[in-house]
Amino acid sequence: MVTALSTHYGWEGLGARIPVRCFVLDPSLASSLKFLRKTPWAREKVEGLYLFMQRELRRKG
Repeated sequence: MVTALSTHYGWEGLGARIPVRCFVLDPSLASSLKFLRKTPWAREKVEGLYLFMQRELRRKG
């Protein structure tokens, strides 16, 4: 999910939509996954954004 979101929105766009440190300051897949494993509320936001992105892509394509 994080890979797909960062590819679609870019790290900057992802950080703007979900303003957490692992997306804003020196973002990487490893730091993001480590943070999301420990933080349920952030994981829920990422999952929600991923589902939103999927709906938007289906609507456009």
